[in-house]
Amino acid sequence: MTGRVVFPALFERKQNYWGYFEPPHRLAKRLAKVPKANKIEMIKVENLSKAFGAKVAVDDVSFTVERGEILGFLGPNGAGKSTTMRMITGYIPPTAGVARVGNHDVTENPIEAKRLIGYLPESAPLYTDMTVEGFLGFCAEVRGIKGADKAKAIDRAIEMCFLEQVRQQSVDTLSKGFRHRTCFAQSIIHDPDILVMDEPTDGLDPNQKHEMRMLIRRMGQSKAIIFSTHILEEVEAACTRAIIIDQGKVVANGTPDELKAKSELADSFLVTVNGAEAAAVRDKLGTIVQAAKVTLVNDKAPNIVARVFPKKGGANGELGQAIFDTATQNNWKVSEIKQEEGRLDDIFRSITMPETQTK
Repeated sequence: MTGRVVFPALFERKQNYWGYFEPPHRLAKRLAKVPKANKIEMIKVENLSKAFGAKVAVDDVSFTVERGEILGFLGPNGAGKSTTMRMITGYIPPTAGVARVGNHDVTENPIEAKRLIGYLPESAPLYTDMTVEGFLGFCAEVRGIKGADKAKAIDRAIEMCFLEQVRQQSVDTLSKGFRHRTCFAQSIIHDPDILVMDEPTDGLDPNQKHEMRMLIRRMGQSKAIIFSTHILEEVEAACTRAIIIDQGKVVANGTPDELKAKSELADSFLVTVNGAEAAAVRDKLGTIVQAAKVTLVNDKAPNIVARVFPKKGGANGELGQAIFDTATQNNWKVSEIKQEEGRLDDIFRSITMPETQTK
């Protein structure tokens, strides 16, 4: 067997550089080990529903968000994400159920609850005739921050959102990216314990999206954060946990790794063989005891690509070794053996597509 074979380093995970704060998957694992008594519940949604006439936009939704968690709220357009977030922040009342923020019922104690929240709506308003500093100063005063504390709050928000170069610039002259940062800065001007953000990277270019995700991850170390998105890569890049909502109902809830593990592709192996017949590759791999089934991803020469699915409850190491042994026994020229982690887009489509196709 010749060529580049990803073995025995087949199961090694590459470590990305995340700077001085934890990547989401590590943070999620660490939080899972924290005793329940030591966890601080910042948002608690119980049986929340919202109807607009005969249309039920949110249907009996329940979940919690703890301090240190970054919760991604996923769903197709019109799934009920924004409506849920507006009820949590007190912008609209629920038809049924309760949303609690820091132990305050948002409906019964809206002022106390809103003091704890920084809110970035999907289309955040701006006063375009103000400068960035003037707008943030106005927002600080609305939050009851005055004097020296106001100046410190403005400086902190400007520094965190990288707005120094446009500090004295009129809002109406800002680019879309700087406007978005300014909107984000107003949501953190009072250093809230909770951040609720609706599509926080919408309309940003790739560099700006990266900066926003980095900022969310950094702030998520000490706050409870929930943000809605339909961009799956954002969940993997920034979230410790994700909820998928469809037609107003929660249909999945778990860490990104837990959700990916539910994908049909999770723990399958892609095998690339050069110069062999596609049918022979499929049939030989199909004889492996640990394999549930084998499909051909590419059956055109010269590079035949097969996917080997594991049997439930089997050991991945055994299947990987068996693939390697089969390739060796048949003297295949293998260029790659790659284990799949599972994909969020796969599980997202499998959960939401059957419903949306019937609309």
